[in-house]
Amino acid sequence: MKIKRIRAYRIDLPLHEGTYKWSGGKSVSVFDSTAVEVETDSGVVGWGEVCPLGPFYLPAYANGVRAGITELGPHLLGEDPLQLGKLNRRMDAALKGHPYVKSGIDMACWDILGKVTGQPVCILLGGRYGDDVALYRAISQESPEAMAQLVAGYRAEGYTRFQLKVGGDADTDIERIHAVRALLQPSDRLVADANTGWLMHDAMRVVRAVRDVDVYIEQPCLSYEECLTIRRHCDRPFVLDEVIDSVDVLLRGHADRAMDVVNLKISKLGGLTRTKQVRDLCVSLGVAMTLEDSWGGDIVTAAIAHLAHSTPPELRFTSTDFNSYVTVSIADGAPQRVHGRMAASLRPGLGIVPKMDVLGKPVLEIS
Repeated sequence: MKIKRIRAYRIDLPLHEGTYKWSGGKSVSVFDSTAVEVETDSGVVGWGEVCPLGPFYLPAYANGVRAGITELGPHLLGEDPLQLGKLNRRMDAALKGHPYVKSGIDMACWDILGKVTGQPVCILLGGRYGDDVALYRAISQESPEAMAQLVAGYRAEGYTRFQLKVGGDADTDIERIHAVRALLQPSDRLVADANTGWLMHDAMRVVRAVRDVDVYIEQPCLSYEECLTIRRHCDRPFVLDEVIDSVDVLLRGHADRAMDVVNLKISKLGGLTRTKQVRDLCVSLGVAMTLEDSWGGDIVTAAIAHLAHSTPPELRFTSTDFNSYVTVSIADGAPQRVHGRMAASLRPGLGIVPKMDVLGKPVLEIS
C-alpha cells in the first residue's frame, strides 16, 4: 500500500461562547482548522486534523499547516502509510522541525492503519481501558464572578474537572481561584492554568495565596527554568504544558521533579506516533497526563478519545472534547459529550466519516 494523494481542507470553527480568552489578552472567536486527507493506491482513505490555537500561543499557525503540507507532501507520495515509524522519519528528513505540520498526516495514517486491520485506533495504541473517559472544561478568562457562574453551569451538565484560564492580574487571579473552588465539591478537580502568563514574582504571590486551596497550578511562567523555580516554592500539585514538547524535556522534568502532571498535545508533539512514545514513557515513569491537542473539531476530538482510552486510567488525569466548544460539525461518528465524559468509537480507524458538504473543495492537493 502506498500514499497516492494528499489533500487539505480549510474549515472555520466558531465558538458557542463567542470568544475564548486566556493570558496576556489573547483571544480567539473563530478557529482556523485544517482537515487532512491521505488517499492510498488501494482506495483506503485516512483523515487527520490540525488546529493551532492562533499564531500567538505555540510556534504554530493555521496557514503554516497548509504551507508545510505543500512542502512536505511530495516527499511522502509512494510511501507506505502503515509503516508509521519509518514514515515519521521520512517526514523529519524532508522537513526539519514544524511538528504540527506533520500531525495531521500522521493522524490520517493511523486512521488508515485501523481501517486496514479492522481495529479502532485505541486498540492499536495499546488497548481500550474502560467505557469512557472524563473530560475537563476550559473556562475562558473573565471576571471571578463570571467564571464562577460558568463553572456552576458546566458542573450542572456533568463536568467535575475544570481548567480556569488565569495568568492575568495576580490579585484578580487569586479571586478567580477562590471564587470557583468555593462552588465545587471535594471530589471535583480544579486547575489554574496561567498558560505561561505570569512573571515569576506574580506566580509566587498566587501560589502562596492559594496554598490552602485544593487547586493544581499549571504552566505559571514562560520557561522551564522559571516554572521549576515556582514549583520548588509551591506546595500545590503542579502541571507542565507548553514546555513539554519532546522526550528530552519530559525526562529532564522527571529528573528535576518539576511536575506531577503533564499535558500532551498531539500536534505539539507531531502526531499520534510521537505522542504515543511520550505517553508510554510517562506510563513507565508514573507521570499523570492530560491527553489533548491545541484545538480542533470532530477529527481531533476522535483522535484525543482514542489516545485517552488507550492510556491506563490511573495515569489519565483528564482530556477534552473540543467539538463541543464549536458550532460546526465536520464529521459524523465523532465522540459526543455525555455528562462530562466521552467515548471513542468502536469502529475501525478513528471511526469518523467527514462531512464533505461542510469541508467543501480542497485548498491544496498533492498527487
